[in-house]
Amino acid sequence: MALVAGVDSSTQSCKVVIRDAETGELVRTGRASHPDGTEVHPHHWWDALTTALEQAGGLDDVAAVAVGGQQHGMVALDAQGEVVRPALLWNDTRSAAAAAQLIDELGADGDGDGPRAWAEAIGSVPVASLTVTKLRWLRDAEPENAARVAAVALPHDWLSWRLAGHGPGADLTTLATDRSDASGTGYWSPFTGEYRRDLLERALGHDAVLPRVVGPADVAHRLQRTSGDLLVGPGAGDNAAAALGLGMSTGDVALSIGTSGVVSAISAQPIADASGMVTGFADATGQFLPLCATLNAARVLDAAARLLGVDHATLSDLALAAPAGADGLVLVPYLEGERTPNRPDATGALHGVRLTNTTPAHLARAAVEGMLCALADGLDAMRAQGVPVERVQLIGGGAQSEAVRRIAPTIFGLDVTVPEPGEYVADGAARQAAWVLAASQDATAQAPSWAASTSEVYSAAAEPRVREQYAAVRELTAKRPGA
Repeated sequence: MALVAGVDSSTQSCKVVIRDAETGELVRTGRASHPDGTEVHPHHWWDALTTALEQAGGLDDVAAVAVGGQQHGMVALDAQGEVVRPALLWNDTRSAAAAAQLIDELGADGDGDGPRAWAEAIGSVPVASLTVTKLRWLRDAEPENAARVAAVALPHDWLSWRLAGHGPGADLTTLATDRSDASGTGYWSPFTGEYRRDLLERALGHDAVLPRVVGPADVAHRLQRTSGDLLVGPGAGDNAAAALGLGMSTGDVALSIGTSGVVSAISAQPIADASGMVTGFADATGQFLPLCATLNAARVLDAAARLLGVDHATLSDLALAAPAGADGLVLVPYLEGERTPNRPDATGALHGVRLTNTTPAHLARAAVEGMLCALADGLDAMRAQGVPVERVQLIGGGAQSEAVRRIAPTIFGLDVTVPEPGEYVADGAARQAAWVLAASQDATAQAPSWAASTSEVYSAAAEPRVREQYAAVRELTAKRPGA
């Protein structure tokens, strides 16, 4: 049987799955941790990938591999292919001021409406997460490093390049990426399928080599081996890979509760939201992946558990013991600033404290509801852009909380489907690798239809007053100094 490998190089760790290319059956796995921080040297990702692959038994008997990776991370390379500086990750907000500058500049070049100009150019309005803003920060804060930049890659681009045997001294034009990750840079257009080099130069101050964008089932790299060539697929941004792993189609929405919170959907048409709430990304199949991301998700639960001195199971029990709305106690969970809405300097707020609701159960409930209300704002933004929302799938580490599962339908006003726990980013990458392998033999081949995972559906009556009280407090935080 032919084997394929899928990699998930996330913020926190690297996971590898090796599956049967035809059936999707899991054969073996590996995992290794990444260091904490909002800037990380890419060599740590390579070390973790190497360790995870060793645990998974290596790639000697694997025919194709693809990498799903955290989006937006700025991997700057010099003319020799060496990393110029540690990569700024998606959750590094130091480029918030640079984002504002870029919006204003493009607006000044046109009719003054910077957000609309950016949305029409790249499908998104720049926030600190996007690579383009990090390049502007580099230009201004570290001009000597900016001058050394000969190529700009993303985490999954760089890892795919290294897997193919490239590295320092290699031809930089061998770098490759896919539509989904390119669409999160801030200098690639989902409308034209082309880079906007004028936007790259506006940010960095000069042109640079960018990874070529290959098709969803194309071979990005080919590593020659005596046992047979290893095909390296185009890979994908983590959210697009997860959508592929879940087998999402139009009308499906994935709500991922991990380090970040992500609301993503499949759309047949590109999105251009001048409000900045919805980013108009591409997916890993040739369609589009409108997306809303929050900086604060599972770590809100971590913080609440730490504050109460309990584990996550107890936090869940406490939350379910309190009434809906926590008797007026509201947590706005902007613990690390926020991206959606764009408030990078905001802090969290606990509002409505009374003697009657100062209990561990009320605080636990407020934490769960606050996190879910922030994600529900993303669902509303999707609907406002005409994106169909018919089925919500809840994934990620935070989805393992029983309180999150049971409270989510009351916040969203929809049934919530929870697939069995899985490595959906790595699985999506593996499915892409199987597609690449099949297409290398038959150009008309489609992505394999592997068996879907089992899932459980959670239903509950909607509690609109919870959203209402959250919205009122959320707007109060927008008026506070520094928010």
